[in-house]
Order: sequence, then C-alpha cells, then structure tokens
Amino acid sequence: MSKAKTVTAQNAPAAVGPYSHACWAGDLLFVSGQLGLDPATGALAEGGVEAQARQAMANFAAVLKAAGLGWSQVVKTTIFLQDMADFPAVNQIYAEHFSAEEGYPARACVQVAKLPVGGLVEVEGVVYAG
Repeated sequence: MSKAKTVTAQNAPAAVGPYSHACWAGDLLFVSGQLGLDPATGALAEGGVEAQARQAMANFAAVLKAAGLGWSQVVKTTIFLQDMADFPAVNQIYAEHFSAEEGYPARACVQVAKLPVGGLVEVEGVVYAG
C-alpha cells in the first residue's frame, strides 16, 4: 500500500510542524487542524477567539478548495477550544459554513489545555469526495 496523496493549499498558512494540510485515503480527505493563523503573516488573527475562528474556517476552506471540494462534502469535524466558554461564539461562526438543507456534518467539540502557537481554536475534519 502506498502513502496517501497529500494536499497543499497555497492560500492556507504553512504547517507549523511536519504534517500536510490534508491527505487523501480513497474518497476521504483528512484535513489537518487549522488554526486562526493569517496565511500572509503566519501570525494569529487579531481580535480574540471570534477572529481566530473566522480565520481557522477560512483556512479550512482554502484546503477544501485546493482539493477541489466544498463545505457540503464535509462529513466530520472536530473543534478544539482552549476555553469552552468560547463555544457559543465559535459555534455561531462555524454554523455560517453549513446548512440544514445540505445536512450538517458530525462534530465533536472539546476543550484542550493548550493549542499550538497560543491559538484559541483549531478545526479539523474529514471530507467525502465520492
């Protein structure tokens, strides 16, 4: 078995470690966690958790676009929050990318002790291209 094909998105921030933006495994695309990093500067978006959540979702969208996919094909996401008190704000921003008509993806949301580079939110997911 050969290694899965990787996806690199030009409009997403560079990885902060030895990983790809996403990897294909058959008809599934596994999207690595996207922080609220500005792709132009590599710095976290200014403006707190809301700004970082918007940027994380924009980075996720850039990975989807690089793979030729869209939000309607996302089947599972995980949201990592540094503080669960931020859930309502992040949930509202997240909801802007999905609709009941297309069907919401499965999702988990967990609070973690710390995220890379001091991030407040990170979003990863699985996308079905079949």
